Amino acid sequence: MLLVFCIGLALGALGGLFLAWLARRENVRLDEQMQMLEQEKAIVFDFVHNMVEAIGEGIERKELLERVVHAAILSTGALSACIFERKDDQLRGVAVEGLFPPHRPLPESVRSKISTRSKFVEQVLKAEVFKVGEGLVGSAARTGKGILIENALDDPRIIKHEDPALEVRSVIVVPISFRGINLGVLAIVNPSDGGSFGHSDFSLAVGLAEQAGLAIHNLDLMATQIEKNQLDADLGLAHEIQSMLLPKSFPQVPELQMASIYQAAQKVGGDLYDVFGLGPDRVGVAIADVSGKGIAASLLMAICQSNLRHMAQNIESPAMVLRELNEVMLGEMRAEMFVTLTYAIVDLNANELIFARGGHELPILIHGGNGEPRADFLSTEGMALGMVPDDIFKQAVKDSVIKFEKGDILALYTDGVTEVVNSENIEFGNVRLSEVIRSLHMRSADDICKGILDRVALFSGLEDQSDDFTVVIAKHL
Repeated sequence: MLLVFCIGLALGALGGLFLAWLARRENVRLDEQMQMLEQEKAIVFDFVHNMVEAIGEGIERKELLERVVHAAILSTGALSACIFERKDDQLRGVAVEGLFPPHRPLPESVRSKISTRSKFVEQVLKAEVFKVGEGLVGSAARTGKGILIENALDDPRIIKHEDPALEVRSVIVVPISFRGINLGVLAIVNPSDGGSFGHSDFSLAVGLAEQAGLAIHNLDLMATQIEKNQLDADLGLAHEIQSMLLPKSFPQVPELQMASIYQAAQKVGGDLYDVFGLGPDRVGVAIADVSGKGIAASLLMAICQSNLRHMAQNIESPAMVLRELNEVMLGEMRAEMFVTLTYAIVDLNANELIFARGGHELPILIHGGNGEPRADFLSTEGMALGMVPDDIFKQAVKDSVIKFEKGDILALYTDGVTEVVNSENIEFGNVRLSEVIRSLHMRSADDICKGILDRVALFSGLEDQSDDFTVVIAKHL
């Protein structure tokens, strides 16, 4: 019995020692895991810090991606890595370091030129385009899940290349995403020690890819903001230029009262109006509308106005001015752009209007001198500038002459006025516009403009306009 008791004590002591050894071993393993986690945190922290600094310094997108690839190689001890950028449903290699194996087998024509190694393979890799879902990289992009292949030599998903330098022994593929939106894929190939990637390497790659997604998003956001700021500056400059081109005052001609409305739908508009003296009793009045809006439209209008003013001082016929203007503007406009324009000369000595219309809205003439005022639409032939060759345009545009007597009112306007719609999608139209002007014919030109604004606003009930809004009123006192 004593022997059995002694043996039991010995076994118990041995068991205790064994358990103590296991505990120490477990503690060592936990310590190693903690150290590894701390190392991973340090690597990711350094990476984030470097990315923030790089973005702050104005790094280009290409260089940012190259830094991500380099960080992935340094942190995992890999021989090569590549980032595949996603555009719609396609992936393309955009940043590569090391001799990264192409996604598809190399054709014979390429294999015969592979003596230049990494640079040549890099060119091949960047030329490859494949769909989301295709291969390991495409699968990671589609599913949003990373892939770790510790032993890739026997994995059927791995492309086998004849060149031993392109052999894939172990691979990590992780998606680069931001808020659930896939931006691309980071692929890391072959540890430099000849072994295999482990779960700690995979975890580290996932962390780097997550931070890379954030860095790419921030870089794109900053680039967008810089572009927006530049665009705002350009728009501001275009707005100032356009404001300078619009007339600040009207020619002081006895018996003629002028007023205008100009409201651009955007910071710069595609409408133009101008009023200028042509002698003691003659005034030139023009209104135009270019297809489109924004900077391109405003620049085209500036060109149009400068040419119009120059030609109007030397040519007495409005139709001839439009013909000359069309010939000049044909070389200045893109194929999809055109300008509608009406140019009229108010001759107070002859009590006449001489005008030509280049595809613009019909001028309105209110006869208000005697009896009940009457509204007429001045319809003439004509087509927009920049649409047809000069010989065709010359045949279509002609001068029209009409009486403009005391009490009469000329109204020129753009389609931004007449095409305003109400809640029932009914347009304001030129008939309503003529009725507004006719009802206000006893008022001043300024009051007529204000009345038009009030009636249009009451009709539409809208605070924001969708198109440029321009009216010019000339009243024969």
